[in-house]
Amino acid sequence: MRFAARRLAAVLGLAALASCGYALVGRGTVVDPGIKRIGVPLFRDTTAKPGLDQKITQKVIEELLKRGRFDVVQDRVGVDAVVEGELVRFDATPVGFSDAGGARTQASRYAITVTARVRYAKTGQDEPIWANDSFTFRDEYDVSGDQSAFFDQQDQAIDRLATSFARSLVSAMLEAF
Repeated sequence: MRFAARRLAAVLGLAALASCGYALVGRGTVVDPGIKRIGVPLFRDTTAKPGLDQKITQKVIEELLKRGRFDVVQDRVGVDAVVEGELVRFDATPVGFSDAGGARTQASRYAITVTARVRYAKTGQDEPIWANDSFTFRDEYDVSGDQSAFFDQQDQAIDRLATSFARSLVSAMLEAF
């Protein structure tokens, strides 16, 4: 009797362990096994920020290459799928101010926001595998008192944002989040 109780407890314990777990909220990997070569042409840029299109496009290519599964080119020709993007918004907004004599006089922290329309589709198909008309990413950076360093600080923040943007974008595309 005692042996049967132990056996029942062991079976119930194993059943409980087997039923535990977690699953991703997305639909899982949506990479068609036939997709070996992905084209990532230069993102179209309708913002007023020079060079933003090159930075983000390059980071998306690098992120796809890190996945190790694809040959990635910056072209639409001879590929199995294409990632097309359009940068539609770039904002740099002051979010923190320095105080001088009790009055807010100068911005000391900025938030930069980039919004893009992105479409990932198999070549020759109208229906995208994944698309987002408002893919938005944001980063913040501090501004030192040295005004000559402002653009360097903004460029560093844009580099960080482009890396995070690309990482999130590629994950969203490949995992259908």
